[in-house]
Amino acid sequence: MQDKIDISFDAISEALYAFDFPEVDLVLGIGRGGVYPACMIAHQLGVSMKVVRVNHRNDENEPQYQQPQILEEFNWDFFSYPRILVVDDVAVTGKTLALIKEKLAKNEVHTFVLKGTADLVLFPKVKSCVNWPWKKT
Repeated sequence: MQDKIDISFDAISEALYAFDFPEVDLVLGIGRGGVYPACMIAHQLGVSMKVVRVNHRNDENEPQYQQPQILEEFNWDFFSYPRILVVDDVAVTGKTLALIKEKLAKNEVHTFVLKGTADLVLFPKVKSCVNWPWKKT
């Protein structure tokens, strides 16, 4: 098994501060992993934030379902927020982000992850698993 690397809260915060984000009206965090980075980004950009609970993998990164599942009823009418940034911590296959992007087809949507595959990636050179500061016990 590949060793995990530590990325500190300060390193994430500094990288987010230096990142060139597109103009957005809403940050939509994918719960659980995307909640912390979505909060940080929404605060930095001064925009609203919402959370949608979607699940595909467990804590060991093993798929729990064949496709990502939206875990709760969610109002997808974001008429007041035409430009949306969808945020998750990691995207392995991109299936979760694609599901959310499909639901938001009437909006201008950008996907963002800390590592992995998305429209925007904070740490594109990081290929190993990561210990995020909010997941440490």
